[in-house]
Amino acid sequence: MIKPGPKSARKPARKAVVLLSGGLDSATALAMAIKQGFDCYVLSFDYGQRSLTELNAARCVVEQLGITEHRIIRLHLEDFGGSALTDHSIDVPDHETGGIPVTYVPARNTVFLSLALGWAEVLEATAIFIGVNAVDYSGYPDCRPEFIDAFEKMANLATKSGVSGQGVKIHTPLMNMTKADIIREGQSLGVNYADTISCYQADDEGRACGVCDSCRLRASGFEDAGVQDPTRYISA
Repeated sequence: MIKPGPKSARKPARKAVVLLSGGLDSATALAMAIKQGFDCYVLSFDYGQRSLTELNAARCVVEQLGITEHRIIRLHLEDFGGSALTDHSIDVPDHETGGIPVTYVPARNTVFLSLALGWAEVLEATAIFIGVNAVDYSGYPDCRPEFIDAFEKMANLATKSGVSGQGVKIHTPLMNMTKADIIREGQSLGVNYADTISCYQADDEGRACGVCDSCRLRASGFEDAGVQDPTRYISA
């Protein structure tokens, strides 16, 4: 657990809404937000994804990092489908593919950030953290800095807090980090990556498939960082 400094030395904490999937990246982003002194309100989504074990992982991460306010919102993105993560008739690829992969969920980060924005406005929070990355990632269009910049501009045009002058900033602390750098940073902050799951199709016991794009990126990150991979795999 990341511990705050002595009470007498602390200023009133700024509030932040942090998006947490239960994966390696979002857990690290949460730890970084805590380190920066934010009072973190954590938001996760049950959006009809193929594997719900990531939500169990999110609960573990929240407990590990000492978060008191964690909400899980049910969405029905499976009603639209269009992604291997929300439509079981579309297979999750076990090899690298060209272009935007079928695991991209249409408008997912736009939807997630919009709901985080609504909660942030209610909380009078000035920050939203999201663990998107544009270096070691799957090529999703809603993980790019151009998207984040555009969303932040929209957020400050579309909300009462924005037009009244307080506004909100979208923090993407992992945007330009390699997966190995993210793992090293998380380790320095005490994140227990054994509690996280990155697999697109983990089984009910929380074991990763080891072959999907997310598993390959995660495994490569641990190897490049020189850190033992704590992931439990189905084939192990």
